[in-house]
Amino acid sequence: ARSDFEQMFDLAPASLWLEDYSGIKRLFDAWRAEGVSDLGAMFEAQPERLAEVAAAPMVLKVNQRTLEMFEAGSQEELVGQLSKVFGDGTLDQFGREMVQLWESGRQFTGASVNYSLSGRRIDVEVQARVLEGHEADWSRVLVSLQDVTARVQATQRLQMSEAYAHNLFKFSPVSLWVEDFSGVRALMDEVRERGIEDLRTFINVHPEFVTRCMREIRVIDVNQQTLRMFGATDRDTLLRQLDRVFRGEMHDSFAEQLIDLWKGQLFQQREVVNYSLAGNLMHVHMQFGVLDGHEANWDLVLVSLVDITARKKAEAYLEYLGKHDTLTKLRNRTFYIEELNRLSRKGPWPVSVLAIDLNGLKNANDSNGHAAGDALLRRAGEVLSKAVTEPACAARIGGDEFMVLMPGTDRAGAERLKEHIDSMLELNNQFYPGQPLSLAVGIATCQQAHELELACQEADRAMYAAKAHYYATHQIERRRGRDGA
Repeated sequence: ARSDFEQMFDLAPASLWLEDYSGIKRLFDAWRAEGVSDLGAMFEAQPERLAEVAAAPMVLKVNQRTLEMFEAGSQEELVGQLSKVFGDGTLDQFGREMVQLWESGRQFTGASVNYSLSGRRIDVEVQARVLEGHEADWSRVLVSLQDVTARVQATQRLQMSEAYAHNLFKFSPVSLWVEDFSGVRALMDEVRERGIEDLRTFINVHPEFVTRCMREIRVIDVNQQTLRMFGATDRDTLLRQLDRVFRGEMHDSFAEQLIDLWKGQLFQQREVVNYSLAGNLMHVHMQFGVLDGHEANWDLVLVSLVDITARKKAEAYLEYLGKHDTLTKLRNRTFYIEELNRLSRKGPWPVSVLAIDLNGLKNANDSNGHAAGDALLRRAGEVLSKAVTEPACAARIGGDEFMVLMPGTDRAGAERLKEHIDSMLELNNQFYPGQPLSLAVGIATCQQAHELELACQEADRAMYAAKAHYYATHQIERRRGRDGA
């Protein structure tokens, strides 16, 4: 009958190998006699001796789990194809195990890669021990192989996932910040405990609270795009100078962010203003989110920043074009009509109006070409832009026609502006050689909304009278056409 030991051996859930290491023991004894003290160094210097050791063990018996694990029909089949089981890549690990056996004289452990007879990779943990009573010759060594393939693969998948996530963060084309807002949460909890319910009112009374919260933010990490975006050579350089990045308008936008957090909005997005380390203003689209699992204390927050400066400049330019005349840089007719309607609804009263026309544009175009006429128009724009200041506005409403709207200004104020325009006109003519710039100006003032249109007409009539006087005084034939007069 089979012994209990034999049954336990065969039925064990781990792969068990009973082997004869007496050949290895004889080699080790011979080398010690030769004076070898460092087996590892010898293997490095003489790798053929490691191969000699690897060929020495004899497999006496394997259990059923071993056959199943390595997909062998019998022990004979397995032993006959051990070269498939122990690939070339396992030799170095076997050498490290032999160094352990050399030093301990009894056992070794390790981790290795084996292969089934069909070629399937098997990650194993190895434990071996010389059985009692065989310490003198190592003729009986029990080797246990634990299949840890699933665990190794799970670890590798986790490592790959972590590496993937890290690379996504590091090389993202968007500026990413990992931050700790737990200090901010603690400050806000303190405020709540004091009975404060309206954070906006509290911040209005205690604006220093916003600064305190900003100082509590701890930046954990930033990615490569962040360094490029803010002009920093490395992470530490950027983090040491965050006061240069988040300043000015950032105080107000961060206050709004705090108010949203107070209301429980843990995901936010808004447009803010930051600065590069070189001092350049950047318009930024910010997204802020407390990561899942960290809602209780906000200790892990992801912030993404997208530089939208170019877009904001384009929007501003398009808005400028929509309300400005590109030649004179003054407001255009569209803006003038909108402002006229706004004044008719809201005032303030009185409102004065200056109707202005450029004298001699037709002659300049006919004599020197349209470039000369455009030059006069640009000069008129220079004069009016310097003379007219807010809340008044000057607009080019036609070819050589301009209007100035002056809210909250009486007739005397309008007369003073005309005098100022005349003095600026004189300076302009001193600066530019060639044809002098001349403007015909008409003034009108109204006290109520229903009089505004009549005032514009009155100013226009006064301007035409001034224009007629100019032509009569200078004895110039007046020929009005589409190019002006």
